[in-house]
Amino acid sequence: MLQGKKIILGITGSIAAYKAAVLIRLLVKEGAEVQVVMTPAGKEFITPLTLATLSRHPVISDFFSNRDGVWNSHVDLGLWADAMLIAPATASTIGKMAHGIADNMLITTYLSCKAPVFIAPAMDADMYVHYSTQQNLEKLKKIGSHIIEPAYGFLASRLEGKGRMTEPEEIVNVLVDFFASKKKLSEKNTSPRELPVKKILITAGPTYEKIDPVRFIGNYSSGKMGFALAEVSAGRGAEVTLITGPTSLHTKHPAIHRMDVESADEMCDASVEAFPSCDMAIFCAAVADYKPAHQVNEKIKRENQEVMTLTLVQNKDIAATLGKMKQSHQMLVGFALETKDAMNHAKEKLFRKNLDVIALNALSDKNACFGCDTNEVTLLDKNGKVTKIPLKLKNDVAEAIIDYLIEKA
Repeated sequence: MLQGKKIILGITGSIAAYKAAVLIRLLVKEGAEVQVVMTPAGKEFITPLTLATLSRHPVISDFFSNRDGVWNSHVDLGLWADAMLIAPATASTIGKMAHGIADNMLITTYLSCKAPVFIAPAMDADMYVHYSTQQNLEKLKKIGSHIIEPAYGFLASRLEGKGRMTEPEEIVNVLVDFFASKKKLSEKNTSPRELPVKKILITAGPTYEKIDPVRFIGNYSSGKMGFALAEVSAGRGAEVTLITGPTSLHTKHPAIHRMDVESADEMCDASVEAFPSCDMAIFCAAVADYKPAHQVNEKIKRENQEVMTLTLVQNKDIAATLGKMKQSHQMLVGFALETKDAMNHAKEKLFRKNLDVIALNALSDKNACFGCDTNEVTLLDKNGKVTKIPLKLKNDVAEAIIDYLIEKA
């Protein structure tokens, strides 16, 4: 809920500006007070009268509302707000925000705003993927802005869907989750439940190991368990780096920085780069153990071959690699999926990879593991303690795992 929250909604000159009407209605329905600030170009796509009627506040677009010396104070607006949301945000506005070009009321309000800033980009796909736009977005992320983008899906083409504005319902959910987590962290009685670590690295999903341009070696992992752990960790106050293989899942919490990769090598490289600045890593991805020794650049033809032989080589063991890098203040949590002699195999991995905890999945467990919305795990630590988490929804399992790790940290 956004009851009592004061939100500045910035609207820019994008065709997606029509969605602002729905966005205002949803924000008001959640209990928020909305003040619209438009760029001059924004008024070409949707009328201020419509927005003023929905928000119950006059729309602000110019520094001076009349010719009688009365002016709109961007400083007062910046102090008034609990959050500022720019949706849609064009490439032009994003560039001005990144470089402090204060040539309209919206940008001056942004520069004066003391509250969290949320940005929902909306533009042509080529403009969105352009180096300049991506650099501007990265710059805004580094200074604390929350970029709200739809999940495009790993299997989407290079430009398919990219640049479109996130749907209003998803944007409102991001704001609701943000303020809910803030409230949770501010309540005195929740402090024992907060994660005592600031930054967590989580891997999720499968990896795809290419055979040729159209075929790969993969597995059935959906990524649901890793994504649930990421959402719960972020909700407990952690900044999460989520490195995920190919999946159609979306992230919701603004404290999750998502990185999409394909292969085990890409996931390993990204993990090695991110891990030194993290306090904890949870290896939930189903990483392929092997990859083809040679990737063929052209599609392999049948050519009446009844048998084709693939030579496979081992992939890097990501957990073991980071286990060698681990410092005394860092914690490593692994997942093990076993089909027989599960407990002994899990214990062996726990020590060989220098993990602190390992979560054991058994493929024989009904309604657990790949593709399911439920899971059950057994947690083992180096002291031989065994903790069982019974069959639950994966989000509830994630809550239980994080509760366990809070006690261990």
